[in-house]
Amino acid sequence: MSHGPRQLRQAEFVAMIAMSSGSVAFAIDGMLPALPDIAAALSPDRPNSVQLIVTCFMLGMALGTLVMGPVSDAVGRKPVIAGAMGIYVLAALACWAAPSLETMVASRVVMGFAAAAPRVVSMALVRDLYSGRTIARIMSFAMVVFTLVPALAPSIGHYITDWFGWRFVFISFGVFGAIAAAWIMIRQPETLAPENRRPLNLRRIWDATKEVYSIRITRLSIIAKMLVSATILSLLSSTQQINWFGLLAIFATSASLLNAKFVVRFGMQRMIRMAFTIQLLLTAALVISSAHGGHFGIYLLWSMGQFMPAGFTIGNLSALAMEPMGHIAGIAASVIAAVSTIGGVLIAIPIGRAFDGTALPFSIGIFLVLCIALYTAILIGREATN
Repeated sequence: MSHGPRQLRQAEFVAMIAMSSGSVAFAIDGMLPALPDIAAALSPDRPNSVQLIVTCFMLGMALGTLVMGPVSDAVGRKPVIAGAMGIYVLAALACWAAPSLETMVASRVVMGFAAAAPRVVSMALVRDLYSGRTIARIMSFAMVVFTLVPALAPSIGHYITDWFGWRFVFISFGVFGAIAAAWIMIRQPETLAPENRRPLNLRRIWDATKEVYSIRITRLSIIAKMLVSATILSLLSSTQQINWFGLLAIFATSASLLNAKFVVRFGMQRMIRMAFTIQLLLTAALVISSAHGGHFGIYLLWSMGQFMPAGFTIGNLSALAMEPMGHIAGIAASVIAAVSTIGGVLIAIPIGRAFDGTALPFSIGIFLVLCIALYTAILIGREATN
């Protein structure tokens, strides 16, 4: 089902949304190989301070997530994309020319703030044009690209750093972002009609935020998505064997393709419950294995089992959360993205810190999180049938 004019073919629309969202992942993972060179150039006496380049980008994006949706509801989707990606490119150039670590960190905060636009507004664009299970199908296809970017970005960043130097990594970010923004500006007509725009004021934003949480299926979907984020972030923060991260991304990509194929037939709620059940059973196996000394093969199988079900949950939960939010899609996208990300981080921090060289402490933590996630999924299914 869809509503409103469908200006682009679905294949092009999905590719456009995926590239726009992928610019965020590229800006994070693509620069990881360059960190040692940046530290040597800008902070040789404080090499660990270079990690601020990553964390401050995330800080800026968290702040931007709360802003971009409401602004897009007020002025339209395309102006926000154009303005934010213009700032993004300028901030990338500032990083390229940064004479000090302080300048670099400040520029990364601005870059992250602007990068929130494609992440949030892309969700609003999808909701403007589609509804129901079609949203989940489109988001699943977009997730294929989005999950491949983190797997490929470090290699791309490595070769750029080797061939041209670390500063040109930031040029590649600017070019990628500019192409993604130009694609939307040239090919995608505005999806939010002037009569459907909501004036930008704090009272309306507060009222819309309360409305997001007043709808039970949206509220439950946000909680479930937050728990998914927590499990993935806990895994990544505890994983030492990063060389097989690309393999994990392939599993997530495969799941996204399968979800796009089967979600229309079986429904979002059933796919989510199935995914959480698989994750819970695999985590139970990891807990038992870890209690008896552990085995890396089981840990690797569990890791793959966490990434693959994520492809069945993230897009579907986003679709369920956004389904009733068509009239306030921008604000809703901001709230959903901000709460699920920040909440997931807060849950993942203590679980990740529990890692003591064995998988037992944090596997127990993830098991408890997944128990809550599965129960939430059951409640979502009941709500959908009421």
